[in-house]
Amino acid sequence: MARDTLTLDQIVRTAIELLDAEGLEGLNMRALGNRLNSAATAVYWHVKNKDNLVLLATDRVWSELTLADLKAVTWRAAATAIATDLYAMFVRHPWLVQVFAAHVVYGEGKARHDDHSLAVYESAGFTGTQADQAAAAVFTYVLGNAAGAAATASLTRKLNDGHSTAEERFQNALTKAQEIAMRYPRLRARLETQAATDYAAAPDRTFEFGLRALLDGLEQELAA
Repeated sequence: MARDTLTLDQIVRTAIELLDAEGLEGLNMRALGNRLNSAATAVYWHVKNKDNLVLLATDRVWSELTLADLKAVTWRAAATAIATDLYAMFVRHPWLVQVFAAHVVYGEGKARHDDHSLAVYESAGFTGTQADQAAAAVFTYVLGNAAGAAATASLTRKLNDGHSTAEERFQNALTKAQEIAMRYPRLRARLETQAATDYAAAPDRTFEFGLRALLDGLEQELAA
């Protein structure tokens, strides 16, 4: 595909597909060019470099978020909705967690989310720095939970690619972790239950439990 037939929208959409499939480490101009049936050099006519492309892709997926109508729902319902939607976005695009570790993330989509998030906590009664702290606390909680999903996606890619050494290392590490855990009474009791599939597994609805507890704490701050 010649450079004058490529569009920035095409490039960004294809980059997101590549990132979803291969992760941040799998994104490069050659692989992107192959997916576009175009020379890698043609892509550079539209984006400066890989970092620029990552930011464009990040901002595009950030625009997937649905923002609640604050006139129609309570602040807590809006906060729950935006946190749940944000977590789902990170799970759909686990490479985003890697992006936060390596880039300063900005753009229209991110700004739209951040502005709405502040509006949610201001509508609850938080003012100034308090609204910033409340929004940051919830965002950090979501990002931290999504890190587990991102690590699982990365490991799954390696195992699906036929990396026998990756699978062996994973099974070896899991076995050692369980052996150590069996020395401790509470971990041993958990591993001996039918519900526990492995040492690192979290109970169902752990994200919802933590979010509810966090929002309960914010309500207590407001009451105080």
